Amino acid sequence: MIPLSLVVITQDEADRLPACLDSVPFAAEILIVDSGSRDATVALAQARGARVIHQEWLGYGRQKQLAVSLASNDWVLCLDADERLSPPLQEQMQQELRSPRHLAYRFPRCNRFLGRWLRHGEGYPDWQLRLFHRGHARWSDDPIHEGVTASVPVGTLTGDLLHESAQTLESYLAKQNRYTSLQAERLAACGKRPGAARMLFSPLFRFVKFYCLRLGFLDGTPGLIHILIGCMNSFTKYAKTLEKAPPPS
Repeated sequence: MIPLSLVVITQDEADRLPACLDSVPFAAEILIVDSGSRDATVALAQARGARVIHQEWLGYGRQKQLAVSLASNDWVLCLDADERLSPPLQEQMQQELRSPRHLAYRFPRCNRFLGRWLRHGEGYPDWQLRLFHRGHARWSDDPIHEGVTASVPVGTLTGDLLHESAQTLESYLAKQNRYTSLQAERLAACGKRPGAARMLFSPLFRFVKFYCLRLGFLDGTPGLIHILIGCMNSFTKYAKTLEKAPPPS
């Protein structure tokens, strides 16, 4: 099997990191790039044989790309601490690594929200490109909503990446508040100044697309709450952008 490095960036992830690391028992290396955990994250990682490197926070995209560059192997699997491979995805990944047909792979991510695995709407399939040869793919420099771009055709695995997207609704809302602030900063820096129509219709289109057309209503009450928070994020992002943007001349 081709040697694989499991790469994870962390900060105070002691509660969720063990399940993440344990789901990739076939990794030849575990590399943790930690940005200053105050809990037992580092000790737990080291107890599982991980190599831990401290790096002050650079933003999501740059932090993850730095971690990839520090891995000992060219093949890397990038996971967040609140993600883990399902058994079917473990099997498919090991099979591909024995004789790769591609140099980058994507797979669906299934998000758990308010105790339910979302299977529709925004929550699924939520495709993620996370397994790749670092000579042919890299993380974007985006400080938020970063993604991997590949210079080669991307293969598809069908097993699920499982994502515990929120421990509590309060923590989930706090994360969304941080994300919308980062998005607003980026839009304002690009000179964007959203108008009232965008703030009104963006949440509406998002609701229709994901809750109605992509059957988010089949995920019950958690699905409804998930999309309504998403719609609120659409509005909040643009409202914060307007706040940060310079006044019209």
